[in-house]
Amino acid sequence: MKRILLAITAGLLTAGAAYAEGDVAAGEKAFKKCKSCHAIVSPEGEVIVKGGKVGPNLWGVVGRAAGSVEGFKYGDSLVAAGEGGLVWTEEEIAKWLADPKAYLREVLGDSSARSKMTFKLRKGGEDVAAYLATLGPAAPSE
Repeated sequence: MKRILLAITAGLLTAGAAYAEGDVAAGEKAFKKCKSCHAIVSPEGEVIVKGGKVGPNLWGVVGRAAGSVEGFKYGDSLVAAGEGGLVWTEEEIAKWLADPKAYLREVLGDSSARSKMTFKLRKGGEDVAAYLATLGPAAPSE
């Protein structure tokens, strides 16, 4: 019985780790829900995803301070989060996508924090974050 419980526990831990990593191909497919508001365009002008301009360009979002795309009009709460040190990682993006308003309220510790983004991606946030992580400057080599 003890071995069965250990095997189940090990399996759950392994499955949890795989889930948290995100699937790039699934994220690219799920990003179709995001492109009504967001485009992905490289600094050289290459259009990776033709999308809307309601949201900021998401090229290089992973590793970037929240609310910091030059010329984009962000909400005050997101700007405050960025100024407070929030840098987008895959994990933070996945949390944000699940519920942007609740996320900002938690990050800022302010129950009145608001988000201009009202869309919630209840499933697949890790996948979208993994996809976005592939679209930006190359990570420095060690």
